[in-house]
Amino acid sequence: MKGKKVVLFLLTGLLLNGVVFAQNGWTDLFNGKDLKGWKQLNGEAKYEVLDGVIVGTTVANTPNSFLCTEKNYGDFVLELELFVDPDMNSGIQFRSESLPEYNNGRVHGYQCEVDPSDRAWSAGIYDEARRGWLYTLDINPSAKTALKLGEWNKYRIECIGNSIRTWLNGIPVAHLIDDMTAKGFIALQVHGIGNNKEHEGRQIKWRNIRIKSDNLKPAPYEGVPVVNLVPNNLSEAEKQQGFSLLFDGKSTKQWKSANGENFPEKGWEVENGTLSVLSGVNGGDIVTRKEFGPFEFKFDFMFTEGANSGVKYGIGNNGSSIGLEYQILDDEKHPDAKNGVVGNRTLASLYDLIPAEKENRFVKGANQWNRGRILVFPDGKVQHWLNGRKVVEYTRSNNIYRALVARSKYADYEGFGMAEKGPILLQDHHDTVHFRSLKIREL
Repeated sequence: MKGKKVVLFLLTGLLLNGVVFAQNGWTDLFNGKDLKGWKQLNGEAKYEVLDGVIVGTTVANTPNSFLCTEKNYGDFVLELELFVDPDMNSGIQFRSESLPEYNNGRVHGYQCEVDPSDRAWSAGIYDEARRGWLYTLDINPSAKTALKLGEWNKYRIECIGNSIRTWLNGIPVAHLIDDMTAKGFIALQVHGIGNNKEHEGRQIKWRNIRIKSDNLKPAPYEGVPVVNLVPNNLSEAEKQQGFSLLFDGKSTKQWKSANGENFPEKGWEVENGTLSVLSGVNGGDIVTRKEFGPFEFKFDFMFTEGANSGVKYGIGNNGSSIGLEYQILDDEKHPDAKNGVVGNRTLASLYDLIPAEKENRFVKGANQWNRGRILVFPDGKVQHWLNGRKVVEYTRSNNIYRALVARSKYADYEGFGMAEKGPILLQDHHDTVHFRSLKIREL
């Protein structure tokens, strides 16, 4: 009998310093009894173990609180279950850090979101105290129903190399490619509530927290939209989706002058993986050598202070540079932001026709990288996206679109924006603007 107990103990796991090393490569990060192997940073929310569960409770007048693993992890698969108050926001930090030289030890890094609100971005990816939202669920709206209120929910996070993926209750949610931080701790967040006494005492609970960090194999690709933050990189998942690079960080061979067959000899330059139009030189607009029908175009852009530029599409026979325009503009410093009608010349707007939704925009200001996205569907629907949020949607050819054109500066251009196929254009508006990670796929 004693021998059987020893065998059973070895099969179920070895308890050491409060951490259970389980079978099949999994390690339990929580022993079900106490918080050995964890430490609390930043805020003063209450963490305790009750009935084999970690319970976090909100406390007023304290910042975000984090219960962090004492050990750092690089590549891993993390699984846990959580139960969240429906009026509470939380998150799971991973590859995160707390450094004296960074905001006085403020916890920062990747966070897998816990969001029971109507926004429903649970298992999206946020960069806590650093870059903000990296992967919103607007990008993958089919996953918005994955979180179950009033129930235990199972989260899974897979980090292998620069690939970061999340699942919620078995539903694939986010797929991020990023290389900013390769290693860090895991933490359970209790979000700060300010001085709101009504929200004090709300709880989130965690259990069955386990990690695997050896002999990892990526899960099969499941078709989730990819956000790739590695400059000019085309991931295997993006290749499977049909994307190709229009700029690899070095060559301009896929581009030419809008008014000729060669790339401009002046006014544009390639340096440090960036394609830039320069102020005061007048190199002219550039267009892709290839023409595209319905497409999805992803691009990073950085405008300098007070700059103006744009990405044009739907270009037909009305002039080499006349077409629908995704506006690129420093709204704070360029006067054109106040021209037009109801803000239809501001950043990410359909220039001179439809303003970008201001409430939904995540804007990075001058000299910071923004992520643009244009989708032109076969049925005529068109969308503009900015930093993971849809800010413009319209349908070419319907009566609303025709009325808008009739009231715009394009009223005299017959068939404006209606070309079924055409090049993509990057505008030279005589200001310095930088581009990278130019990717396209036909729909």
